[in-house]
Formats: sequence, C-alpha cells, structure tokens
Amino acid sequence: MKKIVFIESRPPDYHIFTWAPLPRLGTIILGTILKNAGYEVKSYIETMSDIDVKDLLDADIIGISTITSTTPRSYEIATLLRQAGKKVFMGGPHVTYMTEEALQYADYVIRGEADDIILDFIKAVETGEGIEKIPGLSYRVDGRVVHNPGVSYCKDVDTLPIPDFSIIGGLDVDPYKKLNITPVMTSRGCPYDCSFCSVTKMFGHKYRFRSKDRVIEELRHHQSTESNWVFFYDDNFTANPKRSKELLQTMIEEKLTPHWTAQVRVEVAKDPELLDLMKRSGCHTVYIGFESINPETLKAYNKKQSLEDIEKCIHMLHKKGIRIHGMFVFGSDEDTIDTIEETVRFAKKNRLESVQFLILTPLPGTRLYYDFKRDDRIISEDWSLYDAHHVVFKPKRMSYYELQSETLRATKSFYSIGEMVRRLFSFDLFNVSITAYGRSVTRKWIRNNRYFIDYTKALTEAGRTIKLAARERAADVKHRFRELGISTTIQPETRKSF
Repeated sequence: MKKIVFIESRPPDYHIFTWAPLPRLGTIILGTILKNAGYEVKSYIETMSDIDVKDLLDADIIGISTITSTTPRSYEIATLLRQAGKKVFMGGPHVTYMTEEALQYADYVIRGEADDIILDFIKAVETGEGIEKIPGLSYRVDGRVVHNPGVSYCKDVDTLPIPDFSIIGGLDVDPYKKLNITPVMTSRGCPYDCSFCSVTKMFGHKYRFRSKDRVIEELRHHQSTESNWVFFYDDNFTANPKRSKELLQTMIEEKLTPHWTAQVRVEVAKDPELLDLMKRSGCHTVYIGFESINPETLKAYNKKQSLEDIEKCIHMLHKKGIRIHGMFVFGSDEDTIDTIEETVRFAKKNRLESVQFLILTPLPGTRLYYDFKRDDRIISEDWSLYDAHHVVFKPKRMSYYELQSETLRATKSFYSIGEMVRRLFSFDLFNVSITAYGRSVTRKWIRNNRYFIDYTKALTEAGRTIKLAARERAADVKHRFRELGISTTIQPETRKSF
C-alpha cells in the first residue's frame, strides 16, 4: 500500500464562516503521521477544493472524516468509491456513535481518535493481519459486525506532529498563502457536560494539554511561513488560566504575536491578568457559547453560567478591545418566541460584533439525542439537516414553524441595514463588513432553504404526517464518476432513509 487519500466532506449549506474555510485538523494530523512514515498522502477538504476523482481511484485506501451534517454526502461518496472497488474507512463524531449505520457504507470505522492507531491500522490492512488488535476499530467479518474493544484515544497530545498543510488538495504549493487562518491545537477535551454537545464523549471529560514548548515550536513554524492569522482549535483555549498565561507571556517575549482567535468560556473575564495578556499577544476575536440569556434554559443546558456572568464577560472583553462572536441556541423546553426576541435585543444592546443564532439540535452521542429519541420528539433523521440551522425535533413551547422562522427573523434583525448604518457611524469598517456579510449569507440561506421553511409551516398545520422529500446528496461527485465511465448507481440494499 503506497497511496492514502483523505476526504473531509463539505457541509450542506451556507453559514457565517463560509467565507473563511478552515480544515478540521483530524485528517491533516493523520495524513502528516502517515506521510512522515513514508506513505504518499493527500487530503481533500471540500470547502477548500474539489475532489479529484482520478486521484481517489489511484489510491489504495480512502479515509472519510465526517460530522453529523456532512454524513449523507460522505455516505454517498463512500458508496461510489466502494462500487469502484476501493477500500474505505470512516471516522469522526457521527460514525463513532452511529457505527453500525456507517458500516453499511464503509469497510472500516474508527471510533474515537485515530492518532495513536492510524499507522497500525494501515499496516494491518496492508498485511491482512492484526485487524482484531486495533482498539476502537469496527468492521464486518462474514456479514457480522465486529467491534474491537476500547475506543481509540490519543494518550499524549505532545506526540502529535505539526500539521503539514501541503497535503491538502489545492494547497500543494505555498499552503499558508492560501489559508486565510491557520488552525493550531493546544488541547483536547472538556470537563463541562452541556446536554447538546458531543465533545465530551468524543474527546473525554479531562483536558489534555500540549506543552508550551510544542505550541511555541508550531507557532514559530507558522511565523516562518508568514502566516498572519491563527485560530486556536481548542474547545476552550483558556481552560487552565495558569497554563494559558504562561503560553501567552512566552508568545509576547518571543514576538510570536499573530492576530489570533479562539473559543473561550465566560470565566475568562474573571481574570484581568489573563485578559491583558490575551490583548498584548494579539487576540482579535473570541468565540463564546453564551447559549441563552434565559436563566432556566442555561440550567436546562447544564451550562454552569449565569446571565450576570455573560454581561460581565462582554463588558470586560470590550473594555480590552477584544471582539466577540456570540453563539446562542434557541429551542429549549424553557424557550418561547419572547426568548428569541429578547436575545436579539440583548445582542444589539451589548454591541456584539457578530452572532450565530442556532437551533437546538439533538446530535447523536449527546444526552439530548437519547432523551428526544426516548420521548419520540425527533421528526427527521436526515442528517444533512443536523447543522443547527434546521428544526429537526418537536419544540415544547413553540411550533416547528415558529422556532424556524423566528430564528431566521432574529438573524436578519441582527444583520440588518439599520445595524450596518449604526456601525458605519461608529467608523468601525470591520464590523460594517461583518454585518454586510452576515446579511448576504442569511439571504442566500433563506433562498436555498425555502422548501424547508415551507415544510415546517406545513408540518405545524398538519402534524407529523408530512414527509420531507429526500435531497440529492452528492450529484457533483456522481457526475465526475460518470465522466470517467464508472457506474454511479446506488444499490438498493445500501440505500437508506436518513
């Protein structure tokens, strides 16, 4: 086996970050490990470049990384590849939790993290020996599904290599000049347990930190390539304030201060020294899951924060000149239309630079999914709708249509012409451009999803008797297969209603 190709399927719809495609680091790290071991490796990140089907057909094995919303497209691509005689393995959060579903489309599924076992797995496939010894691997033997014990888990994140972005299709030459933002991981895991989040089951309840020296080495490498923007890929970059301060202080001392962004929690505002170091080291924007301004909803989400915490956080970050992208989730059993309207007023009043108003989504693997499944509240398992922008469950205090339409109304209100004019008078051209972009993306999303908005309205009026017509999943890839004279007929026994 010489050539291995990875695919990261593109999401089904527009979203606020469409303008700045950012590869998830999974396939890049795995590809770098394999490249360092002597294999020829390519990774196609579909948000960055189209798949080269000829390249796929020249590979010995193809790995597909998927989250829930990209799963239907991933399954279609996997089916086409297997029909062409290719071996396919899959990984990522969705297939970790829905393994037997995934095995209808792939030869192997790696549950959990693949970093520590990817080399052993590839060698086992090469030799035909040792497959049963790979922890966290699922596959079929004589039609019977076999789940090897354990879950694949990277014990020491310091052993992970600096990602080689040149393996990404389309970025082979000068990758850093084509990446708008360079992702850097400094930790994995999260001790919090929000009811709708799949992170803790996928990456564990404990933080695993990379050493300061390893992170500095990676930042120095990126600086040498003239990378001007960095996104710290952690679920909570400031999870350990002491460790964060040491890293930021070293960045300042060594003049490794690109513009950087990261995800943090509201607790960051309780440490003035940390905020000062963030600003001095180049922090431009933080992404914060505020989730709700409804105290009862915060309790229901098990968020472990209060409205007072949120307000103080916004005030302190703005005082330091750090921009905020706030994320709110609508649709808890405590939410009403009034909750949505109050949230929009709150976001405007507190001058949040950008927002995402998301719809509660019961992702497989979360406590929310199992609770809704038990209570028969899930109305669709078309996974392409599981992107936090579509209503896929029965709300308690709103209709399907109210939750869908009011969330859209909230987004349109925040990214309105009036808000654009207000920001223009404040001479904040960056925020004007963000508002204009948010308005444009929202309008495109509505045009693309008018069918679904109408569906939620009909569903509200008629109950759960109306089914949504299936969408075409990967017509573009099928067309490329047909151009090469390869059949793209999905066999009846592998077709599934998601």
